[in-house]
Amino acid sequence: MKPYQKLLPLLLLTLLTASCDDDDKLPTAIVPETSHDNSINTNRNPISENADYARLEFPHIRGDEGSVVLIRRVPNYGINYAIEYDRVKRSQRWTCWQWYRGNSGKAWDRNYWNNEKDNPWAMLNMRTYGWGDPFQPDPDLLLEERTELEEYYDIPYQRGHILASADRLNSKEANEQTFYLSNIMPQSAALNTGIWADMENKVQGWARDDKFRRVLYAVKGGTIDDNNIRAYTATGMVVPRYFYMALLCEDDQGNYKAMAFWVEHTSQNKKGDALSKYILNIHQLEEKTGIDFFCNLPDEIEQKVENAQLSEIRSEWKI
Repeated sequence: MKPYQKLLPLLLLTLLTASCDDDDKLPTAIVPETSHDNSINTNRNPISENADYARLEFPHIRGDEGSVVLIRRVPNYGINYAIEYDRVKRSQRWTCWQWYRGNSGKAWDRNYWNNEKDNPWAMLNMRTYGWGDPFQPDPDLLLEERTELEEYYDIPYQRGHILASADRLNSKEANEQTFYLSNIMPQSAALNTGIWADMENKVQGWARDDKFRRVLYAVKGGTIDDNNIRAYTATGMVVPRYFYMALLCEDDQGNYKAMAFWVEHTSQNKKGDALSKYILNIHQLEEKTGIDFFCNLPDEIEQKVENAQLSEIRSEWKI
């Protein structure tokens, strides 16, 4: 037996009994560097309230009186995802997360929820819809701030994931958190099962390709500003006019590239469309959304990746 093998049990015990503040360091999910100590950064998130805000996937946090940042954590994998949530509009503004080798594996399947008889939310949805997805109100929001399951009954929209269930299959708990209604927005069936699903599948392919990325940072959401709302449901839920994805890829050599998808929320099924039709660079997406993506990058890198030419994006991302 090699010397380091004798030390492994003690090391694992030490790490597994560490505090929750150290959960990103658990041995089953070694998290890559997620921020840069670079003084040449004029627009990074202030970290006085929470050091996690310096992670590269975090957009610039609006931080106004009506918003709150919700950070989801799970055992073994630390931060699962984060949301900036508008408590007045009862809707998220964005969801962000990382993929890397440690958290991209599969230990759970969405279909398993059909047999989870001990999960009350899975059973409720089984009785209501005939499948056991554990959709549920966000437990960290007040009643007047959150949306409820019954608000999705008898409306012409599906419960559309922002962080997809298939994006988080590394554990049962990580997958269940994707069904919190704060991570759900009303989507037409044509979009949810059409071009949006095509985009999700494409991104998941990149995310699980160890040769493509060391880390893939993702931000997704729907537009909720007053001039970019498609409709309101009878209970006042915001129906976005557009949905978007912003992606930053870091390779093993420390090089970065970035791109975005932008799609109108319509009832026309555009499944199978060429994804290249929906590409933007990050700067263009920022102009459309008013959100400053990947603001924690050093300015020189941020400016370069956010202003990539569309031809360069198509070539680098092979779209």
